[in-house]
Amino acid sequence: MIDFHIHSVFSDGELIPAEIIRRAEEIGYKALAITDHADPSNLDLIIPRIVKVFKEIQAYTSVALLPGVELTHVPPESISELAKEAKKLGAKIIVVHGETIVEPVKKGTNKAAIEADIDILAHPGLISEEEVKEAAARGIYLEISSRKGHSLSNGHVAKLAIKHGAKLVINTDTHSPSDLISEDYACKILKGAGLSDLEIKEVFKNMEEIIRRKNK
Repeated sequence: MIDFHIHSVFSDGELIPAEIIRRAEEIGYKALAITDHADPSNLDLIIPRIVKVFKEIQAYTSVALLPGVELTHVPPESISELAKEAKKLGAKIIVVHGETIVEPVKKGTNKAAIEADIDILAHPGLISEEEVKEAAARGIYLEISSRKGHSLSNGHVAKLAIKHGAKLVINTDTHSPSDLISEDYACKILKGAGLSDLEIKEVFKNMEEIIRRKNK
């Protein structure tokens, strides 16, 4: 399993990074990113700490570790600059909290995220066809989520992504240890979203591609 959307105690997760890594390793994770919720108030606090702990632990784990961040509920107009700042602070994976149907995310967030220099638009809800086309053109990955609530629009996201050639990833949006999943369960979620076996293989290829690109 590869997972680019996990939260620790640095935002609203239950575990410290070291325990997340150990638990993920135990169930067979190949790579992960910790992407705690951030806005201008805490960006410079959480990213350097994740970078530090990953640097210290990487030699002792088989899991490839990618420090990241999830820009969450920030004004759409701020996304681009915050993404640039996050990268300067050492984040390798930039996730934006998309317009999920179960939270009051400001309209325009999906569009602003796709137009910024980010990696993954998380749980983008009822994303429009034009936004999906733009994500495909810009190489922004769209998330299929295993998280309750956010997963309600997985079928919509998958259908439009396949139609317009946008790349998909599957993430857990983990907050608790029980949120971590196996690759087999991830496959079931993707199949439930309407993807064929071949399309599911492409999702995992997309995630491998991210690891190769970010570890250069």
